[in-house]
Amino acid sequence: MNIQMINANGIGIAYVKSDDKIITDVQSALDLMATVRYEVDCNRIILNKSAVCEDFFDLKTRLAGEILQKFINYQTKIAIIGDFSTYASKSLKDFIYECNNGKDIFFLPDEDQAMTKLREVD
Repeated sequence: MNIQMINANGIGIAYVKSDDKIITDVQSALDLMATVRYEVDCNRIILNKSAVCEDFFDLKTRLAGEILQKFINYQTKIAIIGDFSTYASKSLKDFIYECNNGKDIFFLPDEDQAMTKLREVD
């Protein structure tokens, strides 16, 4: 895992890159938040979709809700970037839509949009 600290108009954003799955369960999400806070002292994270296990995107597993609740509890904003159009689930599309209209969790197509969104939210 490689954490790149980006300063976006005075706001620190951690861009986490990895060839491995980083988020596979609730504990791994907590570990990610702790590592980012320890290494670069920031609470805004960009993560590629490929670093998140597929069970996360199957809402029946409840994994996404459990993990994202931890991000909210620990006041950490996250943008997961990638192509989400490959998922046919209407409930997942609705979930992504609702997240993108919030202020903590985002599912966006690329790094530029993620940076913009994380820079703008309070």
